[in-house]
Amino acid sequence: MDVKVGVLAIQGDVREHKRHLVLAGATPFEVRTAKDLDSVQALIIPGGESTTIGMLMAEEGLIEKIQRRVKEEHFPVYGTCAGLILLAKDVIGSSPARIGLMDITADRNAYGRQLASFEAKIRIAVLQGQSEFPAVFIRAPRIVRYGPDVTPLSTYEGSIVMAEQGSLLVSAFHPEMSGDIRIHQYFVDKVRKALKV
Repeated sequence: MDVKVGVLAIQGDVREHKRHLVLAGATPFEVRTAKDLDSVQALIIPGGESTTIGMLMAEEGLIEKIQRRVKEEHFPVYGTCAGLILLAKDVIGSSPARIGLMDITADRNAYGRQLASFEAKIRIAVLQGQSEFPAVFIRAPRIVRYGPDVTPLSTYEGSIVMAEQGSLLVSAFHPEMSGDIRIHQYFVDKVRKALKV
């Protein structure tokens, strides 16, 4: 069965996420409105400016609809960078309109501004036994607190930069900016398991 994964197409590396999803065996679909969300079985929220993305999502009724689908259907959502902030229950500093379903506290811009962007090889628990992942960090957040139902999946210099809770997955870095599709593959496999296909 085909798996249709939405990519929130408000800001960020939409094309790169779509390319990785195709390579991971899914059909990507651009999501801009609440109606678009009806067409997909999962969603990726790319990086960008979290305040702007949150405001535009709220205007389109997307926040409420995502919250409902996650609570009622265990709808899989993967948030990268700004997506992590939007999924976090708590945010240090100014707090944008957000989905707020993952029991984590995010520290925005934990690694500095744009000039502080960097790449690092990190170990990811769900890619156990495989090589390190080339993670690209751009004005990245980090997770400074997590609840009992959250599983940390990766750390960088002692800070959690990837985690999972039920149908929700987040990373502080941009996996779509590397040539490595393993995280997208993990998410697509997670969606297939949720759909039992």
